[in-house]
Amino acid sequence: MSETTGGEVIARMLQREGVERVFGIIDGTYFGFYSALHRLGIEIVTPRHETSAAHMAGTYARLTGRLGVCMASNGPGVANLLPGLVVEQAEGNRVLAITSARRPGIMYPDRGGAYQCFDQAGVIGRIGKWSAAASSFDRVPELMRKALRRSWEGRPGVVHLDVPENIMNGKVKAEVAYWAPHQYRATAPLEPSEAQVDAAARLLAGARAPMLHVGSGVVHALAFDALARVAALLAAPVTTSWAARGALPETSPLAIPMPHVKLNHKVRNEADVALVVGSRLGETDWWGRPPYWAPPAQQQTIQVDVDADMLGLNKPADLAIQADAGRFLERLADALAPMAAAMNLDARRARVAGYAKAMHDDRAGWDKALADQAVPMHPAHIAGVCGRVFPKDSVLVADGGNATIWAMFHHRAELPNRIVSTFKFGMLGAGMAQAVGAALALPGAPVCCITGDGAFGFHPQEVETAVRNKAQVIYIVLADRQWGMVKMNQQFMLRPFKTMLFKHLDPEETIKADLGEIAFDKLGEAMGAHGERVAEPGQLEPALRRALASGRCAVVHVDVDPVKHMWAPGLIHFKKMHEEPKG
Repeated sequence: MSETTGGEVIARMLQREGVERVFGIIDGTYFGFYSALHRLGIEIVTPRHETSAAHMAGTYARLTGRLGVCMASNGPGVANLLPGLVVEQAEGNRVLAITSARRPGIMYPDRGGAYQCFDQAGVIGRIGKWSAAASSFDRVPELMRKALRRSWEGRPGVVHLDVPENIMNGKVKAEVAYWAPHQYRATAPLEPSEAQVDAAARLLAGARAPMLHVGSGVVHALAFDALARVAALLAAPVTTSWAARGALPETSPLAIPMPHVKLNHKVRNEADVALVVGSRLGETDWWGRPPYWAPPAQQQTIQVDVDADMLGLNKPADLAIQADAGRFLERLADALAPMAAAMNLDARRARVAGYAKAMHDDRAGWDKALADQAVPMHPAHIAGVCGRVFPKDSVLVADGGNATIWAMFHHRAELPNRIVSTFKFGMLGAGMAQAVGAALALPGAPVCCITGDGAFGFHPQEVETAVRNKAQVIYIVLADRQWGMVKMNQQFMLRPFKTMLFKHLDPEETIKADLGEIAFDKLGEAMGAHGERVAEPGQLEPALRRALASGRCAVVHVDVDPVKHMWAPGLIHFKKMHEEPKG
């Protein structure tokens, strides 16, 4: 027997799971944990706020397909972590949170007046997939095995283990048995049955107008090659959830990017067979319901998801298959290959060619804004210039309200899994930390973070985290000095006719929607980053090239026209999305 701590047991179990990084702020309440991580060679990445640790872990998991781990100290540390956990659970990212807690004698339940004490396991249990508190050293290995098992089963999300500080740090003479991952959890992807694959293949091969719709399940399975193969064999268009954009590169003629909202509706209404993979068809997918999708009587649906609770959740499934997205698509491609000769691919290709013309027309309309050379600049310029100057394998992180919309409408996803945002939760400020997590997950290419000045203000201190960790993140701040999306809504609520006529109201006609001046480039420089400030369209590309050439984190302050920034494309669709479909 040798002396060890509960924290060291956790660290050694993470090491056996292949964990290489843990995100969190160091604290004495779990010294036994993080000191063991340090000894074992597991890198500790320390942000400036615990919420950021959760976002870094979630982004790291999403881009690598691995487990993201974050940590927080009892009481205020866990309270700071909560917003990040809410978002990562909503976005469906595989995050394991390890937290310290006060000693068992004074909490679970709180005996009244205990310092830095609240029901941490209970609160996180209400927002995550699973949460538990260890009551003794002996239970730490068992509960860690359960936590890791829950992390890897079903839909990815947040799993949490709470360990009292005396168990985390106290030394105990014990013989701990460390099991290999395959001894306590399934390590092979969930396979579909041969009959299910055959039924799906026959339904799709015999369809007049098949389509595919994919969500984050395809991203987590890293099933991009299999998706492309299935789409090509079927000559079928592919739509995605916002979060899965780029799962099929938008250079493919079969890709129907999300910004083409009306075309997405058309594709989904014309399809007689829809294959839905790794998507629960939530509100941003219009619930899979008419008038945005064809009625169930006119469209057969095959739904594939690793989580059985998602099957037929919002749209009835004619064929429901619980399976890993990657394994299903791989086996479906193999089943479809011999059927290709019998499919009427010419008719399908002609239909897709018509979709290409609609996309070309949409793009021509959006790109008219690029002729606007006024100062301060039109926000349409930013994403297009970024597409020219950043390497193709750079991750784009989009943060903010209208800033994210402008980025999405003027960006082209040419590689899979290179767009990060909080598409389900719309959490302002998350991008500051997501960008750092992306840079650490995929080193070798700079990260492009397009953010609004409001969003940047939530967690500006993470610029220092990027600098300290040598993460080359280029933060591009669209500064309009207002809460733009909120202000637009106010204007229509307060004076709709004047808003339509003049495109904006005077400052005194809205309610607390304007912000003061912050020189974001100078703020970045104060934390050790490279700084640039531009207002003219022609200045943007040289400024971004200088930022990239610096080889380090940079903050580029871009003054954008506040009125034009408010009138982001597609806002009418965002409004309609909030209405319950009639079908």
